[in-house]
Amino acid sequence: MPESLRAIAKAIDHSLLHPTLTDQELRKGCEFARENDLAAVSIKPYAVPLAREILKGAEVAVGAVVGFPHGNNHIEIKVREAELACAEGATELDAVLNIGKVLSRDWDYISAEITALNEIAAANGALLKIIFENDFLPEDSYKIKLCEICSAVAVAFVKTSTGYGFVKQSNGMYSYQGATDHDLALMRKTCAPGIRVKAAGGIRSLDEMLKVLKLGVSRVGLSATKAILEEARSRGYK
Repeated sequence: MPESLRAIAKAIDHSLLHPTLTDQELRKGCEFARENDLAAVSIKPYAVPLAREILKGAEVAVGAVVGFPHGNNHIEIKVREAELACAEGATELDAVLNIGKVLSRDWDYISAEITALNEIAAANGALLKIIFENDFLPEDSYKIKLCEICSAVAVAFVKTSTGYGFVKQSNGMYSYQGATDHDLALMRKTCAPGIRVKAAGGIRSLDEMLKVLKLGVSRVGLSATKAILEEARSRGYK
């Protein structure tokens, strides 16, 4: 568990992924990440050059998403997106799997996709985080199999959600759970010890963040970063 404000900050990937995010908001978010010495920013690939410029010399990683948010691009498109992001300065990649292929249990396809992306990450000295989008996976068996594949390929992280995996209900309304205690514990238990777990989706308070870290999570994707850091300071973290 983190015992200092810096330890909390260094567990945070600051999410700058909203579809309406402007260049001004992107710049402000990257500057905020630099000022607070966060672990990383999580941004769209087009934003990598600007983020790299703002974060030059800082110990804040530039993290680009791949196949975001639905993971439906052809493997070759994802590979090219990852290559370009790394070439422009990304040092972390958060990649969404082809969810339809997961639900089809086409494990050869999924293994090939993860392997191809991990090869790009490794060739560029980047960390790969594989996003499962657990809200769309109705049984633990899918998550367990994905953990096994990610462990075999030796990716850096497995990740619960994009933050945009809203599931339409029979009444026409949408539901969303994000990072649940059950899923995080399952992913930590099932993955090889060297694979880290990232929680994303629905974490909006310091207590919620501390709870998932206690479950063995190494990184937390947040859009409520400012509020959580302010809460930590008010509670005496220094």
